[in-house]
Amino acid sequence: MDLLNALALLSNYVLVPALAYGSQLALGALGVTLIFGILRFSNFAHGDTMAFGTMVTILFTWWFQSMGLHLGPLPTALLALPFGIAFCAIFVLVSDRLVYRFFRTQRADPVIYLIASVGIMFITNGLVRFIIGPDDQNFSDGERFIIKAGDFKKLTGLSEGVSIKLTQGITVITMIVVIFLLFWFLNRTRAGKSMRAYSDNEDLALLSGINPDRVVAITWIIAAALATIAGTLYGLDKSFKPFTYFQLLLPIFAAAIVGGLGNPLGAIAGGFVIAFSEIMVTYAYKRFIGYIGPNDWTPDGLVQLLSTDYKFAVSFVILLLVLLVRPNGIFRGTGT
Repeated sequence: MDLLNALALLSNYVLVPALAYGSQLALGALGVTLIFGILRFSNFAHGDTMAFGTMVTILFTWWFQSMGLHLGPLPTALLALPFGIAFCAIFVLVSDRLVYRFFRTQRADPVIYLIASVGIMFITNGLVRFIIGPDDQNFSDGERFIIKAGDFKKLTGLSEGVSIKLTQGITVITMIVVIFLLFWFLNRTRAGKSMRAYSDNEDLALLSGINPDRVVAITWIIAAALATIAGTLYGLDKSFKPFTYFQLLLPIFAAAIVGGLGNPLGAIAGGFVIAFSEIMVTYAYKRFIGYIGPNDWTPDGLVQLLSTDYKFAVSFVILLLVLLVRPNGIFRGTGT
């Protein structure tokens, strides 16, 4: 019974949150790796692109809520999500038209794109804060839990419960659906095959008659969709605060690089590696050890390797180790 209680405890505080957080990082890292793989630069504005798309989704969510529109037990934000994706796609396409397109015609070095993306990052961050404010914004509604800890205890007879929030379940399911659709698009459609050809060899793709402007536009639209979905799911699961999305840039890039920058499968795997690492290192194992250790033996301290305030340091350390030991990542991406 103690072992089952230990497993329930670990599931409640590590496994379930890490699966949800890993799904959010995987979707964010997919956008980063897609831009790098096709447009050949590291987009430092991706975190604030997530914030912009989520902000638009929140504004539409509030509007729908004020009109009484809802999805029953599901969050109203799901109804507003297509509008967030559309506005975010327009925003990144305008950014590309005004900034990146000039450097692309000049065949500028990737570092120039990177510097330009940093500028767009600060502009986007300021714009989001100006429109919606710098504070936490709560936009979740509908049912809160799929299963509550108390109900789990009654069902199993254990002293430890497992609670699964509805937003966590939606996050994991959405991640699976989005990844399936993305891989189907890249492998089965003509536009997706054009994107892959452009990524493999730009000059040969141009000689084959592939329209580069169309490939670039589709890439930005998909990246905007991934950013908005990831940002909205993160905001529903936790809360929306513009600066948080700026901070998310580190674990998202760490996930993309750990998996292999430019490799979609690597981005997914990297997202879960980073998520589980952050949560497992910052979890306090006192009660867990009390269950699996000798009878009535519980450590005096929390048995916590790092405070949750330093969880992003875990991403940074993993990123450094990967760059030192295996720069191309787990799945050997196109380079870092």
